[in-house]
Amino acid sequence: MTIIWAIVLLGVLVFVHEFGHFITAKLSRVKVLKFSLGFGPRIAGFRKGGTEYMISAIPLGGYVKLLGEDPDEELPAEEMAYSFGGQPVWKRALIAFAGPFFNLLLTYVIFAYFLSVGFPVNIPKLADMTPVVGSTLPGSPGQKAGLKPGDTILEVDGKPIATWFDVVGIISAKPNQPVSMKIKRDSGVFKIAVTPEAVKEMGPDGKEVTIGRIGIQRMGDAMPFHVVEAKNPFQAVYKAAEGTGRMAYFIWDTIVKLVSGSFSLNTLGGPIAIVQESGKAAAMGVFSYLMFMAIISANLAVLNLLPIPILDGGHLMFLAIEGVRKKPLSESTQMILQRAGLMILIFIMVFALHNDIVRLIRGQ
Repeated sequence: MTIIWAIVLLGVLVFVHEFGHFITAKLSRVKVLKFSLGFGPRIAGFRKGGTEYMISAIPLGGYVKLLGEDPDEELPAEEMAYSFGGQPVWKRALIAFAGPFFNLLLTYVIFAYFLSVGFPVNIPKLADMTPVVGSTLPGSPGQKAGLKPGDTILEVDGKPIATWFDVVGIISAKPNQPVSMKIKRDSGVFKIAVTPEAVKEMGPDGKEVTIGRIGIQRMGDAMPFHVVEAKNPFQAVYKAAEGTGRMAYFIWDTIVKLVSGSFSLNTLGGPIAIVQESGKAAAMGVFSYLMFMAIISANLAVLNLLPIPILDGGHLMFLAIEGVRKKPLSESTQMILQRAGLMILIFIMVFALHNDIVRLIRGQ
């Protein structure tokens, strides 16, 4: 069932993204030749109104093929008015932007639904989730091991750490068991060993459980989330826009920290991680599954707007250059940049898949 939930999730997100391109092209009077969910060989489909609608074999994306999208394509004069290349820059940019926008729109709709029925939307505060020690309790295992305020926790028992909650999750599962921690302090990186003390607490099911604690507190506010709430369905309309904007900024901020090295690239997740988390979210109920869908949809939107050739953001970058120069970049230049963009994406995908496999081997 986990794979099925993941296919449903990706199918919805891809459909929404490609529908954005599709409907905007149609409204712009650009002829759409193909609308495909998936890549590769066609499995099923039909033709209507000059457009071929189909499902393809590889369910890891999709595409919309427009008339005149290929600059080498020769068209009769009467079809130029309905081609993508025959449109002004602003209209082509609108078609390219529509895919990511529709993914953000899906996030907005899900958030609006949650808020309208009384469920708050929690948007993480990245600055308050970073694994930085804010304080240590006197006499605690953490203090005795040498942890100090300002230390950044990079790894625990060899597992890369992205947020403070990763630290809590691993330490909680290790009462009275020694763990190793890789710490960054100032410009140095070193390892320490610490044994979490066993603490008894009430679990979510009301039963007493034993967890590990090392007596450290994170840096930041007590609440590491922006809590977006609405008092009624009318307020939900604009509060959902606030939540969507905060989520998009959170994702962008995370990307910036990954690129700058503030976050380890080992925290990247790939298709295996999405499949696993889809199954977990579905098992927790429809609200958890929809929230996961909203988050991944916002991720897809922001990632697609990055100025990397072959992504929508790359197309927008080319169109912006064309708008300034009053002519497009040469085909050879665009081809070189697109190949470079493809190599970047392949590297990211392979690295993320590598991280997924490592987590599976380690049993994470």
